[in-house]
Amino acid sequence: MFWIVLFFLCFWRLDGTFGYEEKLVTEGDSVTLNSGLTEMKNDYRIQWSFGNKNIVIAEINKRTDRFTVCDDVLDGRFRDRLKLDNQTGSLTITNITTEHAGRYELQINNVRKSFDIIIYGEKNVSVKIGDSVTLNTGLTEIMDNDRIDWIKWKKDDVNTNYGDVNDVLAHIIKHYNIITVFDDALDGRFRDRLKLNKQTGSLTITNITAEHTGVYQLKINNARVDFLLTAYDEISVMEGDSVTLNSHFIEMMDDDEFWRIRSKVLTDNQIEWRFFKTLIAKINRRVNTSTVYDDVLDGRFRDRLNLDNQTLSLTITNTTTEDAGDYKLKITGTKPSSITFEVSVYSK
Repeated sequence: MFWIVLFFLCFWRLDGTFGYEEKLVTEGDSVTLNSGLTEMKNDYRIQWSFGNKNIVIAEINKRTDRFTVCDDVLDGRFRDRLKLDNQTGSLTITNITTEHAGRYELQINNVRKSFDIIIYGEKNVSVKIGDSVTLNTGLTEIMDNDRIDWIKWKKDDVNTNYGDVNDVLAHIIKHYNIITVFDDALDGRFRDRLKLNKQTGSLTITNITAEHTGVYQLKINNARVDFLLTAYDEISVMEGDSVTLNSHFIEMMDDDEFWRIRSKVLTDNQIEWRFFKTLIAKINRRVNTSTVYDDVLDGRFRDRLNLDNQTLSLTITNTTTEDAGDYKLKITGTKPSSITFEVSVYSK
C-alpha cells in the first residue's frame, strides 16, 4: 500500500502575480506549505486556515510575539501533525491522510495565498468469500462541505477514460443532506449488499462473491483513494481425494442471470489459474482457446488438472501434500475478478 499526495499551489506573490507548484509525497511523509518569506517583519501577522469555513489552524502575531498551533480543531484531525516555522511562517503537515485534503489559506496582513492539497492513495483489501468488508474513508465525521463518492471500476486499468469505466455505488453530499446508495448498479450485483455509514462515509459490502472484487475508488473532495479488493476461500482436502476450486462466479444465480453472465465471460474475458506465481491453466475467449499447463513445477500436476470451460472451476485429482498452497483465479477484461484459494491437504 502506498499513498501519493499531489500538491497544487495557487501562489499569490506580494506583487500580485500567480504561480503554480506540484509536489508528490508518500503516505506518512510531510508536506510544507511555504509562505514565500525568508523572515517575518515585526508588524507581520500570519494566519493559516483550512476548509471552506476557514477554520484557523495556526497563527503568528509578531507584534505580540505570539505563536499558536490550533491542532485540536475539527475533532483533532491535525493533532500532533502541524509544525509552524517561527522564522518564515511556513506550515508543515506530517503523516498526511485523506482528512487533510482540501483548501488551505494563508493570510499575511492583507495578502492571501491559497493552497490546494489533493491526496491520492492505494490500499489492498482481502476478504473471505461470503464475509463482509468495510472500505474506510479515514474520516471520524463528515464536515458540512464534504462530498463523498464511492465508485466501482469496471476494468482493472484505472487510467482508462474515467467516464467509460465506472459506476457510482453511493454518494453523500453533506450540505444538502443527500445520502444515496445505488445498489442496482452493474447489473444489480450489489443489490441488498451495500451499507453506507452516514457519519464517516465508509462503505460496507456484505456477502462477498468473486463478482465484487476489483478496484473501488473513494472520492472525498480533493482526495482520491483506490481500494483493490481481492477475495479468498479456504479449502481442506484429504490426500488422494479430488478437490474442485469453484470460481464462485455463477453461485446463487437464476438461469437467465447465469447465461447473461456466462455470455460476457465467454466473449470478453481472459481467465488464468496460478499456483502461487506459476501459471497452471488458462482460457482465452477472444481466440477461443483453453490450456492446462500440467508439466510445470517438474510435472507435479501431470494428468491431474481438469479445467471446466463453462464454470471456470479447476479440479485437482489424486491430491498430494505437494498440492497444498495458494491458488489464484484471475479474470481480466470487462468483468474483472480475482479470488485466491488457500488449499490444505491432510494425510489419511
